[in-house]
Amino acid sequence: MCQKQFSVKTGTVFEDSPLGLDKWMIATWLLVNCKNGVSSYEIHRGLGVTQKTAWFMLQRIRLALQEGTFEKLGSKDGEPVEVDESFIGGRGRYMNAKTKKSKGLTKAPMSGKEVVMGFLERGGKVRTFHVQNNRRSQLQPRIFQNVKPGATIFTDAHNSYADLNTWYTHQFVDHAVSYVEGRIHTNSLENYWSLLKRALKGTYVSVEPFHLFRYLDEQSFRFNERKGTDGERFQLAVSQVEGKRLTYRELTGKGFAPTSNIF
Repeated sequence: MCQKQFSVKTGTVFEDSPLGLDKWMIATWLLVNCKNGVSSYEIHRGLGVTQKTAWFMLQRIRLALQEGTFEKLGSKDGEPVEVDESFIGGRGRYMNAKTKKSKGLTKAPMSGKEVVMGFLERGGKVRTFHVQNNRRSQLQPRIFQNVKPGATIFTDAHNSYADLNTWYTHQFVDHAVSYVEGRIHTNSLENYWSLLKRALKGTYVSVEPFHLFRYLDEQSFRFNERKGTDGERFQLAVSQVEGKRLTYRELTGKGFAPTSNIF
């Protein structure tokens, strides 16, 4: 006879949680339907749990929101794929000299910031990744992994996107000259970066680089399901909780070197 305890939470992101499913469902609904996300302090006040518990809940729900597909972009009726990168982090002009030095912001304008890379298929979905830097060695392998060979790619004039014509129909716009040349632009993806930064700065305020990819997954989910109703987004999120597990030890990175907050 099996001696293991079993419940409807077993094998899901809710496993081993002492909280009832009623609280989990409310937290999930809020996270997938609030346009700029929902902070752990809001969940803490609304559900009557500790802020630490609320933070852990939201991170587990974000795991459920991961798309986890190997399907490549660029197959949607020949629509182009916009590719762009952006920098995430606090602005040095708002920091005192001591804080700037601790974050390494005295060395270069972009030092101390995190780099995110994104793909947006026109009329389709967005995918985003936290990468080490914006060099060719980091960006081009991501393109090969996520965009179908032969697809049309629109980028800016960054050197890291050079030589992509070997595998793709690559067209770019030089932002030093203009931001749009006919259909060639990355404005849709840049608008998406604005939404992401608004949520990070306005709702979450303090995000560690170690966890940044989870917030990227959250924002991508809401954007990709934006045409659905609140109920449809909720149902999709709940349907993805199975087969995923995140312990507090894994989440807090025990054994990893501590990192400073982005903002």
